[in-house]
Amino acid sequence: MQWRQIGPFRGGRALAIEGVPGEPDTYYFGAVAGGVWKTTDGGQNWIPLFDKEDISSIGAIAVAPSDHNVVYAGTGEAAIRGNTTYGIGIYKSIDAGKTWKNVGLKDSRQIGALIVDPRNADVVLVAALGHAFGPNPERGIFRTADGGKTWTKVLSKDENTGGIDVVFDPHNPNIVFASLWQARRQPWFFSSGGAGSGLYRSEDNGVTWKRLEGNGLPEGILGKIGVAVSGADSNRVYAIIEAKEGGLFRSDDAGQKWTRVNDDGRFRQRAWYFSKVYADPKSADTVYLLNTGAFRSVDGGKTFNLLPARHGDHHGLWIDPENPNRIGNANDGGASISIDGGKTWTTQNNQPTAQFYHVAVDNAFPYHIYGAQQDNSNVGIASRTDSGVIGRENWFQAGGGECGFVVPDPRDWHIIYSNSEGYIARYNKSTEDDQDISPLPLDNSGHGAVDLTHRFQWVSPLLLSPHDPDVIYTAAECVFKSADHGQSWTQISGDLTKNDKTKQQPSGGPLTNDITSVEYYDTIFALTESPVDKGTLWAGTDDGLIHVSTDDGAHWSNVTPKMPEWSTVDLIEASPYDGKTAYAAIDRHKLDDFKPYIVKTTDLGKTWSSIINGIPDGAYVHAVREDPKKSGLLYAGTELGVYVSFDAGAHWQPLQLNLPRSPIHDLVVKNDDLVVATHGRSFWVLDNITPLRQLSAPATNSDFILYQPQTALRLHYPEEFDKRQPVGDNPPAGAMIDYYFKTAPKDEVTLDILDGQGKVVRHLSSKEKKEGEQPPEWPDRVERVKTIPANEGMNRFAWDIRYNDPIQTPGAFYGGTGPKGSLALPGNYQVKLTVAGKSQTVPLKLMIDPRNKGAEAALQKQFTLSTQVTDRISQLHQAINEIRDLKAQIKTLHFRFGDDEKLKPALAAADDLDHKMSDVEKELIQVNMKGSEGNLAFPSVLNERFDAFSHFIDAGDSTEPTKSQLEVFQTLGKRLDEQLAKWSQLKSQDVVKVSDMIKQANLPALIITPPKTETPKETKSS
Repeated sequence: MQWRQIGPFRGGRALAIEGVPGEPDTYYFGAVAGGVWKTTDGGQNWIPLFDKEDISSIGAIAVAPSDHNVVYAGTGEAAIRGNTTYGIGIYKSIDAGKTWKNVGLKDSRQIGALIVDPRNADVVLVAALGHAFGPNPERGIFRTADGGKTWTKVLSKDENTGGIDVVFDPHNPNIVFASLWQARRQPWFFSSGGAGSGLYRSEDNGVTWKRLEGNGLPEGILGKIGVAVSGADSNRVYAIIEAKEGGLFRSDDAGQKWTRVNDDGRFRQRAWYFSKVYADPKSADTVYLLNTGAFRSVDGGKTFNLLPARHGDHHGLWIDPENPNRIGNANDGGASISIDGGKTWTTQNNQPTAQFYHVAVDNAFPYHIYGAQQDNSNVGIASRTDSGVIGRENWFQAGGGECGFVVPDPRDWHIIYSNSEGYIARYNKSTEDDQDISPLPLDNSGHGAVDLTHRFQWVSPLLLSPHDPDVIYTAAECVFKSADHGQSWTQISGDLTKNDKTKQQPSGGPLTNDITSVEYYDTIFALTESPVDKGTLWAGTDDGLIHVSTDDGAHWSNVTPKMPEWSTVDLIEASPYDGKTAYAAIDRHKLDDFKPYIVKTTDLGKTWSSIINGIPDGAYVHAVREDPKKSGLLYAGTELGVYVSFDAGAHWQPLQLNLPRSPIHDLVVKNDDLVVATHGRSFWVLDNITPLRQLSAPATNSDFILYQPQTALRLHYPEEFDKRQPVGDNPPAGAMIDYYFKTAPKDEVTLDILDGQGKVVRHLSSKEKKEGEQPPEWPDRVERVKTIPANEGMNRFAWDIRYNDPIQTPGAFYGGTGPKGSLALPGNYQVKLTVAGKSQTVPLKLMIDPRNKGAEAALQKQFTLSTQVTDRISQLHQAINEIRDLKAQIKTLHFRFGDDEKLKPALAAADDLDHKMSDVEKELIQVNMKGSEGNLAFPSVLNERFDAFSHFIDAGDSTEPTKSQLEVFQTLGKRLDEQLAKWSQLKSQDVVKVSDMIKQANLPALIITPPKTETPKETKSS
């Protein structure tokens, strides 16, 4: 079992980017929850480097100037928004990102910056912000002189203040500037600025520091500070400072005196999120500021021009110290590169680093996956395609914004509801109509929650009733219901929160208000309706309460379990089996508590039990879901990945497999697939979880287990597709068959597919068989897998829904993939696994493509023709193989006995036979075709025409064979019969005559080899 990447390949938030001087096509960037990525082709393709590490958030990256193989990554972003995740210190690579090792500062949590001494790759300075949600000692500026073996805290203030920026003087690494930032995020408040914030300078490579104050720097409380030293003039220093009289400050004497040169509000807004400044390495007057836009000044910061950089909300910039036209940019849409000084930029649509909040699926075929991407739009994307990959053409904006839920109507997937904060939209994809249906369509930006009529938060709940999709529910501090698609709303509860007014005040801190609905508190965070009992509603709040109503909101009961105060009820899952059973994911990470919490009730909340055994600290839980086909099979989405429980939550274990490390904010089971919304690596699917539903303790003691396969679909799978582009993956092509071996078998393992009458239609083996296949020409051609795996543990093989192939002719060339067995008809089959003389058999149901229901009769006729064509191809190939085998025997006779005068009459007769056989062979197969397009020079004959015809009739399902197809089959059949008759006559007369002459000369007789058949050996069932 393997997780499958869906996409979309649309970049998510990134703060860190670093190029490599002297290597113009090499860059690294760090996604805030998607790990480290590298390009060696100038941003055309990005390769993930961090998928196997224990954490996914990257705050800073630095390549050692003295050794480009040495790369440091500081984990944990320091743009501490409400959805920020954490890091576990500094990672180091000594092989240009191939492998990584954690080298300390594990409790620093969020890293603002790190720099490597250009003279020594072992000397590193780190600006560690520390815990975003609480006090801790491991914060400030840290220094190592031994490559991370030991660290020294060289600059700090207190447990509430950390490092946010640190830079060298490019000409003198002994001169270092750094800034400290006092900041704290809580569920109901964010504060930037305080007595701890300040700007500092070191003259001894960061060992000791002096605070810079006065001399033109702003007075009073300071907030976030970014600093940069010009590579053109070490005396030129820039600082962007959050303060009451803040803005861009400039020093022309290496930091002794300062002047505010710009107080433009575009550069001061949301100072906690931005405040980044970068100096050009060649021009002292050229400086860059990052905010919602990327700006450049060429007059020392007095005026700025907006650059046409990708996306918006910019956080990171790297400028090549030798070539300032070469720039890397990291922003809330990912990473991009410019080689012309910012005029043009590479795409961000090649980075699957999207942060999704929730996930939903529809009832289309193939089904779509929906979610809202942070700092972008929401998305609907196909779960699979007929083309073989999931590309840009397979996803669309589903009408809404960057946060919240996206909910398709189960009856018509073209009708899609979505929300972003308190705004709700009803989108009709068929007409591209996007209608606002918000309960309160009022802009509350900048207003504290205490001032609001209703407190809708960033990811307000939204759902359609599973009993009546015309009914919509949403929630603020109370629950709303609409029975007319959002045209009107009714409040069906009172305030179900603690309504603590002290936690509803304006947010931002002592300097800059920054009020979004992220900090709106005392709100309903989780809302769901029981799929079993209509009108049973569960509501969970971000301040730690759970209420239930059994009469569609007319009455509510407080059923809050015992849990630490002010916990967030992140998601409630009402069991699909029992209306009284529910599960709740409880999240306390914004209170600096990273423990996992899941609670369960089986009596409508009268009693609750904790079910977190096996989930480690740090993996705080966002979502829990129960499998709709197996009671007690639970899945949990946590900050560190996916977990599964087979016993209703009593024990948990990882279900990470090959899934890259990234927060899992939501998951859902669709049919037999588990779909997850990562918050940093886009959407992923674990295809076909039917084996998980069949796991049991006694079964694991067996030597081997063949699992009951899921119902398979009769689909057409593409024979080639281009994966050398940013695309998602399709599921395995065929009926997935899962089996388990306690130890890897030493004997051959066989897999047989039997039809309803017990006849073998496909025989497969673990022993690889070479068939003299056509040498490769087309890199996008899909290589058919014909050898089944037989490894210790779980194995999965996808039967391609085809019967055994016709007899093949080794060395034959075709314009396409060559002849294959017929596509099996919908119906009931059996799968038989055999190893060491024992076998197990399970049923397999094959269904028609849902898009072709009603075409069963046409398929039967198509199948009849296809099997007839396959039989004719086998006859054709058998004749070719017999002819070529006899020709090879004659050639051998010449090689061994050609100089013997006594044998020349017999050999002459053999040569005459050879010529006659060649005449037939040339009509059967184009003997001069030595490439896939050789038939353009050498005309197609029977073999090539039969092969092409087999693909023509195999192409569609909706209609029976055409009159023209039947006529062509008759024509080809007659021509084949003519040549087979000639060959039959040669075999019965000439071959016998020549063979007798050869035997009389005491030479080895000519032998016609019978056709090989795929008849499996008899096996004992167990």
